[in-house]
Formats: sequence, C-alpha cells, structure tokens
Amino acid sequence: MTRFLPKSLLGQMLLLMGAALLVAQLVNLTFILNEQQKLALAQNEGPAIVRFAQTAAPVAGAPPAERARLLDARRGGRGAAYRLDPASYVGHAGARRSREIEAHLAAALAELRVPHRAVEGAAQTEFGPVPPPPGRRRPLHTVHDYRKVLLLSVQLDDGRWLNGRLLAPRADPWLIHQILLATSILFLIVFGAVIWIGRRIARPLRDLAAAAEAFGGRTRPEPVEPRGPADVRRAIDAFNAMNRRTVALLDEKDRMLGALGHDLRTPLASIRIRAESLEPEEERERMIATVEEMHAMLEDILVLARTGRAREPVRAVDLGALADTVAEEYREVGRPVLFRPSPRAVLEVQPNLLRRALRNLVDNALAYAGNASLRVEQDEAEVRLIVEDEGPGIPEERMDEVLEPFRRLEESRSRESGGAGLGLAIVQAAALSHGGTLRLSNRPGGGLQAAVVLPRKWGQ
Repeated sequence: MTRFLPKSLLGQMLLLMGAALLVAQLVNLTFILNEQQKLALAQNEGPAIVRFAQTAAPVAGAPPAERARLLDARRGGRGAAYRLDPASYVGHAGARRSREIEAHLAAALAELRVPHRAVEGAAQTEFGPVPPPPGRRRPLHTVHDYRKVLLLSVQLDDGRWLNGRLLAPRADPWLIHQILLATSILFLIVFGAVIWIGRRIARPLRDLAAAAEAFGGRTRPEPVEPRGPADVRRAIDAFNAMNRRTVALLDEKDRMLGALGHDLRTPLASIRIRAESLEPEEERERMIATVEEMHAMLEDILVLARTGRAREPVRAVDLGALADTVAEEYREVGRPVLFRPSPRAVLEVQPNLLRRALRNLVDNALAYAGNASLRVEQDEAEVRLIVEDEGPGIPEERMDEVLEPFRRLEESRSRESGGAGLGLAIVQAAALSHGGTLRLSNRPGGGLQAAVVLPRKWGQ
C-alpha cells in the first residue's frame, strides 16, 4: 500500500488531507440531503397531506350513505381532486409507495381523530399545467411544467377508500447542484489552505536537504535561510549551527595534521642524514629504505586524511588529456603504461587530486601486473577514468576489502615490497570528493579494471 503513496512530504500531506476532506464532505453531503428531504416533506408535501386529512375528517365522521354527497359538496381547490372508490388509488395507479408520506398521513389523521383502517401514499412527477402560487392572480396563459403530485388514500370503516390527488410544490431542482457547488467550493478552499501550509513546510525542508547533500566538507557550507513554521526554523538553525561546528572540527583536524606532518618530517630527515654516515653500506641502505618507506607512509596518511578538504581550486579540465599526461610521465621513465585514444571529456574538477588518484591506480597495476593502460569513457550522466592491467585480479568476495585503509591482500596479489595499503583508499576518497566513486571489477580475459566514475552534474 505504501508504494502507491507519493514520496514527498507535500504529496503525502495533499493525498491524506484530500482523502480525509473528501470523506468528510461526502458524509456531510449525505446528512444535508437527508435533512433536505425531511424539510421538503414538511414544507412542500406536509400542507397537502394536512388538507387531505382535514377533508377526510368530516367524510369519515358522516354516515356511509351521506359520504358521497358530502364529498361532492367539498370541492377541491388548488388542483385537488377527491373521490370514493372501492380500491386504493395508489395501488391502482401503480405508484411506488412512500413510507415517509404514509407516516405523515397517519399522524395527521390520528391528530384529527379520523377513524380509518389503512393508509397509502405516494408521490410522482408529471408534466402538466402548474397552478399559480396562493395569493397571486392566474396568468393569462397557462404555464406547463413538471409538477409534483401526491396520491393519498385512506380506507374508511365501511371498506371504501377515500382517494385524493393533490398538487404539492416541487422541490427546487437546482438545490442539489447548489449543495454540490457549495461543497466543492469548501473543499477547494480547505484544500488550497492545505497546499499553502504544505508548501510552506516542504520548501524549507527541501532547502535543508539540498544543503545537507551539497556539503561534503570540501568547502564551507552555505547557511540555509530559516523560514517556515517555528519548528522548521529551529531545525534549520540547529543544522546551520551543526555545520559551523563541523567545519570548525575539520579545520582543527587539518591544523593538527599539518603540525604532525611537520613534526614527523623533521626527525625523519634527521634520521636519514645520520643514516648516510652509517657503515657498513648494506645496513645504511636498509635504514635509508626504511626511512623512505616511513616518509611515503606519512605522506599517504596525510593525503588520505586531507582528501575532500584540499584547498585546490576547481577548474575545467579535459580528463582525456589529463590521463594521457599521466601515461606519458611513466613512459618517459621506461614504464609500460599505454594511453588508449579517448574522446574529449571536459569537467570541473580538482586536477592534482585526480592526477594523484590515477598515479595510485597505475602504480598498483605496475606492481601487480607489470603493465597498465588508461582510457576515458563517457555518456550523458558520467565520465569514467579507466585503468586496466593483465594481472591476477582480485577475488570477487574481497573486492570491498581493498578499499579499506591499511588493507593489504598480499595472498591474492603478491608483491615484493608492500606499502601501507592506502593507495586505493586515497583513490576512493578522491572520487567521493567529486561526487563519484571507484569501481573495481575483474576483466573477462584476466586482469583488473579500476574505474574512477565522476558524475557530470558535480561540475555543473
């Protein structure tokens, strides 16, 4: 059931409030029509029923032999006609009996204490001459229209039926349309108010969600303007305050990392200088190699920690040319790195960060497979920087592990000297800082494919 509900807050509010209003209006309309029917019976049909009961009272009280003469003496007015018959006129005419009319007729007869055996009543609409309202002159030309006719019958004590045919004012034919129009106007007014309130709540919430999605820690977040109801404004104020605290913590982290990097580089440089004077040469080379490894590890840790917070400006770069430049750097030092011709793909990126990511992927390919190739692919939604090799690949069940910092799968990809296990983690962080991701997959013919996927919308 929930899958059919709109996903947005405004859509769900409109759907639920609209359904509740519709049910409430239908219930209200039912009560109005029921009361209108009772009112029509009392105002339109009630006087005619009372007149019939007042005519039946003297007839029923007279001797049976005098009833016909008495009825002839009482000429019906206002389009009324009375007669004594052996059967009910309602049943003879085949009209549909009305319980409401019969109950009203029985009550009127009881109030006048008219003895009777049974009553029958019905109402029907027919086309014919319409009498003028009471107190008005008869028009020169007879007006024909649809009119309401009451068929009333009461069985007297001698078994005969006193039948009456009386005209009653027809209910206003536009009344139901007026009720429906008023109901629709009320529905639209309330529904419009719900739309206004929903938009007033949903708009600042959308701004809040957009600001939260846009803030990745790379730049200072734009504060969200507090607006809407008081609760929503408090939530926006709290979000802005949280962003300020987060930025302050990240700035403090950067300052701490800078201090640590400076403090650690100095003793490492000192150790390296002293190692240069050690003897024998074999011990000196091993110590220097250890210092270089520690220095490289320190640099990788600092790069990973600062990825996404780098102050490098964003600018438009042809990613194909960037990948070709990286491949050319390796070829100049005799490393087997190939750049495959690729289409021009210009995006707003941080070029140095992406260059570092490509170098890490190429270094991994050279270390594990001895070769690497680069190319660029693109479509309407994304651009992919792809590095491939012909090595042993990575077991499918361990693909996610290699993206974790300090994770080394030496048993699957043997290497003579291993780093700190931060290369792919840095690549993943660089892709995430551009709103993208790193995809790893084994090639069908053998080897690994690593693709830095960058969305086009990040640079728009």
